[in-house]
Amino acid sequence: MPNSRWRTTTPGRRYRRKTLIGALEAGLDGERCAEAVRALEDAQRRGALGRITDESEKNFIRKSIISGHHSILEHASASFRILGASRAFTHQLVRHRLASYSQQSQRYVDEAGFNFILPPEILKNSEALALYRGFMNQAAETYASLRKLGMKKEDARFVLPNALESQIVFSANFRELRTIFNLRLARSAQWEIRRVCLLMLKILQAEAPSVFGDYVINEEDQTAASVLSKVT
Repeated sequence: MPNSRWRTTTPGRRYRRKTLIGALEAGLDGERCAEAVRALEDAQRRGALGRITDESEKNFIRKSIISGHHSILEHASASFRILGASRAFTHQLVRHRLASYSQQSQRYVDEAGFNFILPPEILKNSEALALYRGFMNQAAETYASLRKLGMKKEDARFVLPNALESQIVFSANFRELRTIFNLRLARSAQWEIRRVCLLMLKILQAEAPSVFGDYVINEEDQTAASVLSKVT
């Protein structure tokens, strides 16, 4: 039987609403990021390296973003390992093509007893929740039956739902990350990708505040927006 990653009432299983928070990891060196930004400022200002300060670095990035000179942000990047999110989420994320991805394979990984993501709105409706869990159980049983009949994982996977939990490693430069945040942290974006992007933004605000500190976060709506520009 598959397991819900967002909530479970089955004794012995953990409450998993915060799976994404605990599982999100960043491959980002804040010190090297700061060095890269300083080098960019020096290149743009014709030998200013000896006069660069923390404040001049912030001002340089701020002015570059406001003026639309976003190409300088392409020289720094971050990598994230994202666990506990759905295939529906990863389908949205990989639409951002100026990035690199490595995702858990359903062709080679046996998905018997898979975990799945439970949308909050479905969780609030007992009738919808019963239908949802019933379908997940049916999908899991069908997958297992196909495997017992000798079907390869690459064929049995066709019955797996978008709600199935996956994991993905994602790398992008800072310019692309800002573009993703502008789109996916808007109120109109789907709830799951907003949650993941908000976690990534918080990590980047801590590691690279000169580049991402202009985003104001609304915790209640799980949205964020830059105070400097609408398009980056």
